Amino acid sequence: ISIEFVSTPNLNLEQYRKTSVSGSSPLQLVVMLYDGALKFTSAAKRSMAQGNLAEQDRCLQRAQKIIAELISSLDLDKGGEISTNLLSLYTFCYNRLVDANLSDNSDLVTEVELVLKNLRAGWVELEQNLRSTGVRLEAA
Repeated sequence: ISIEFVSTPNLNLEQYRKTSVSGSSPLQLVVMLYDGALKFTSAAKRSMAQGNLAEQDRCLQRAQKIIAELISSLDLDKGGEISTNLLSLYTFCYNRLVDANLSDNSDLVTEVELVLKNLRAGWVELEQNLRSTGVRLEAA
């Protein structure tokens, strides 16, 4: 087996991810971030249940990084009250994940998942409404 052959599947997966992201609308990108955060919170809860502290920490930190990315994408000047409210929710989620990691408390992770799932549903609905009306949202 050549090294090239072994690395090809990873390269294909990375290319797929890049294509998926580059071909997505801004709203789809936000939904992808929520999906990623939810994937890592779910994995963190499994790790908590198994007592795997290292994996718990890794997963919760990955979810925190995604939430930090959501925070950094907010335009508080143009976004008005909506951006301010999202900042509060994202900050709540971020802090809850820190607390969950420190206390090994999966209930705190579940709280974050509920918030993220509700926000995700709102973004999906917004995208569907815009698509059905023919409005196209472009990246800034």
